[in-house]
Amino acid sequence: MHDMLVKLYDIPDDWSFITKMQETETAVRKPIGPEHQLLIHWVKEKFNAAWASETQNALANRPVSCFVAIRHKKIIGFACYDATALGYFGPTGVEGKYRGNGIGKALLLASLLDMKLKGYGYAIIGGVGPSDYYKKVVNATDIPDSNPGIWKTWVQA
Repeated sequence: MHDMLVKLYDIPDDWSFITKMQETETAVRKPIGPEHQLLIHWVKEKFNAAWASETQNALANRPVSCFVAIRHKKIIGFACYDATALGYFGPTGVEGKYRGNGIGKALLLASLLDMKLKGYGYAIIGGVGPSDYYKKVVNATDIPDSNPGIWKTWVQA
């Protein structure tokens, strides 16, 4: 899986997707303190331990560099940045039964716009799976020779 580059300065400063999510009874926001351990556990259960570890790092940042999607007081999605390396977006995921409803896009845009507000000019999407999705949604471009990228010396159990 390769990395992709996003020009944050080309993303419009439009947060209207937050209101659109609210219309579907979904809140997209940063998690508050009492939710941190719940989110880490949820990510580990729904995805994997490595992503849970990255999420824990994003939650330790000040300000927090993570967003959650919540519906009916339940976590249904998340997105992090600056979790494994500065300037990197990810990990991100939406629970299977909620996919295809714009939740992932809202989490992606919230994260990238937050990075833009912090002064980043670019974001790297690390270890991309659905590259066509990122090309379509945020005009991401492939970074040549980026596999395995920063993960080449990753220790795995």
